[in-house]
Amino acid sequence: MHLPGSSRRSQVSVVVGLVAAFLVSAPAAADDAASLNGIPPSSMATSLPDEGDPTGVRKWLAERGISYGLIYTGEALRNLSGGVRRGGLYEGKLEAFVAADLEKLAGWSGLGFFANAFQIHHTAGLRDQHFESLITISNIEAVPSTRLSELWLEQKLFDDRFSIRLGQLAADTEFFVSDYSKTLISSDWPTIAGGNLPSGGPAYPLATPGIRLKFDPSPSWTTLVGLFNGDPGGQATVNRAGTNFRVNDPPLLMGELQYRYNQDKDSRGLAGTLRLGGWHHFGMFADMRFDDAGLSQASPFSSGNARLFRGSSGIYGIIDQQIWRPEGGDAASGIAVFSRISGTPSDRNLIDFFVDTGIVFSGLLPGRPDDKFGASFICAHISDRARALDRDIIDLTGVHQPLRDFELTIELSYQAQIKPGWTLQPVFEYIVHPGGHVPDPILPNSPVKSGALIGVRSTIAY
Repeated sequence: MHLPGSSRRSQVSVVVGLVAAFLVSAPAAADDAASLNGIPPSSMATSLPDEGDPTGVRKWLAERGISYGLIYTGEALRNLSGGVRRGGLYEGKLEAFVAADLEKLAGWSGLGFFANAFQIHHTAGLRDQHFESLITISNIEAVPSTRLSELWLEQKLFDDRFSIRLGQLAADTEFFVSDYSKTLISSDWPTIAGGNLPSGGPAYPLATPGIRLKFDPSPSWTTLVGLFNGDPGGQATVNRAGTNFRVNDPPLLMGELQYRYNQDKDSRGLAGTLRLGGWHHFGMFADMRFDDAGLSQASPFSSGNARLFRGSSGIYGIIDQQIWRPEGGDAASGIAVFSRISGTPSDRNLIDFFVDTGIVFSGLLPGRPDDKFGASFICAHISDRARALDRDIIDLTGVHQPLRDFELTIELSYQAQIKPGWTLQPVFEYIVHPGGHVPDPILPNSPVKSGALIGVRSTIAY
């Protein structure tokens, strides 16, 4: 458990206009994949008269190295059973981005600019208010706000094999990411990072100042190293607009090695990507059980001050593997499986083990080449030290309460493309042991009940 610092920086007054990521997955994709007329590969603009650019402004800007876009994600979800309350809700997120190739725009070879922001609305939140769960239910859920996310410059060198990115960064755009899992709405910055790092770490909807180095010695290999300010600030209060630009918190260091194979369109083998990574946070973390005198924090003689550890680390491995590739198909077609697995020390982290695995079927229905069906399960294990504290509370007070153990989420969803850039996605999820088997706030002797939810998501990109 991290101990946040006492000092907080005053918010810098910044008005950010038309900015944000075309794709949730990787903002750089908007810069790399935008076509010559400034329209991303999958956009509703291709279905509109004059490609949604009747005045030609978008094409004119693209010819000069500037691209922009919008994406709106809206969903209606309903809690059918379990949790702490029932009912339905609507939540939405509007994104916009601007990216610039400064070589075209200003003659600076290899330099690029990117910025992104979110307008998040009506997110009452099944995760926080209905289930009190640890694992993400919807990857757009966040505190309602209009906020800056990323804002950076990137310099590419040595025939684009090496790059330096500097500015306000979100680690979840590049680190700890599974490509095939992105179809699922519960796929997010893994709970083992979001639940243990200060303010959830530099991940949606938060970004923080940092620097990222990337080295591509060959098309198959990539090395990433990132150094971030270690606490982006709470999204509800401290950093509500994303413009605090905090730089004085203990840093977070991340590294990842990637190996890709059979990614080309003309490859005959099954595509895949292997990733091995880890992180170290240099801040102070509280013992999950003992105080500074070595007594259980449940003891009536406890000082009330947890024992402190300097720093906390974690490691992870990721596999994305295509298991069937249709004739003429690319790396995103056919059937693929994915898995993310990670561990952290039990003494200073609430979650000490995490696994996320699933399968995605792409374009299997006749006449529906762009549809996807996905199924996944995600499990977050409560650390042994935290569970031992629960036992101490029972033993020392005589009051029965549930012992925390794990949380598990299962998702089934079907993503149907209505038009290029527009998808509808019905979804079903089942949450086992919400919050890791925590006490029900109304009936504290019993745990929050497992439960199910259904919903539908619509995503429109321009």
